[in-house]
Amino acid sequence: MKLLNLILDVTGTPADTTQVVPVEALVEKLSGMSGAEIISSLTSGLLSFGLKCVGALVIFFVGRWLMKRFTGFVSKVLNKRHVEPSIQSFLRSLINITLMITLIILIIGIFGVNTSSFVALFASAGVAVGMALSGSLQNFAGGVMILLFRPYKVGDYIEAQGQSGTVKEIQIFNTVLSTVDNRIIFIPNGNLSNNIITNYSHEDLRRVDWTFGIGYGDSYEDAKAVLADLLAIDKRVLRTPEPFIALNSLGESSVNIVVRVWVKSADYWDVYFDLNRDVYKTFAEKGISIPYPQMDVHIKQ
Repeated sequence: MKLLNLILDVTGTPADTTQVVPVEALVEKLSGMSGAEIISSLTSGLLSFGLKCVGALVIFFVGRWLMKRFTGFVSKVLNKRHVEPSIQSFLRSLINITLMITLIILIIGIFGVNTSSFVALFASAGVAVGMALSGSLQNFAGGVMILLFRPYKVGDYIEAQGQSGTVKEIQIFNTVLSTVDNRIIFIPNGNLSNNIITNYSHEDLRRVDWTFGIGYGDSYEDAKAVLADLLAIDKRVLRTPEPFIALNSLGESSVNIVVRVWVKSADYWDVYFDLNRDVYKTFAEKGISIPYPQMDVHIKQ
């Protein structure tokens, strides 16, 4: 059909995309033309089609260049207004998709396709596609809800959907997480907006909890004094709220002491690991045992 319309166009008859021209009429028209006229018409038509292709390519590359310039301009404006990075990435993604659809419609119009009909067809198809892609629309709505209520932002460390990591980017349909072992995880926004999210970076302070076990023959007061001294020399441990040390439980093989302190969120893991190391070293120096599960077997003859 495309070849038929092209031949009709180069022979001087306007191409009508709503009617099918009989082959006999085409043969009759061509039979009345000389070979030179046919070659001339085909050459002219191919030249016209080639110019349209060149024009489409020019518009595509110029359009892409303008899109990048416009996106860069929007980014500068958003940076000057100190808009959050999460909102910036969301808007950039939305603008790129919208401009790309507009550019495709312009290119289609160069080849003589009625763009108004195309837009109407695109809108009608959009309804059907929207029903088929209800999950994607849910993710889009979830992204909007995340930007409105801001349960997290770019740079926060969160845990959701069984995954944890630092929020690297909030896109239209997904949130991108970067894990501590340098993996990239894409989580749909719809799932995030409808489920539990743990944001470890939302508050400035966090509480660190430990449970240390000592032997039943060791002194609880001595162990408590050692722990208090270790916390006192660590400047990262906040004095308000005051550190908490108490005998938590009498376990099967150890007396368990609970320790709770408050630190800045950025110091959480450093304080946690450092105190584990210092307790292990200092308990050994003070003669305080750290028991482990064991079983006594008695053999009777």
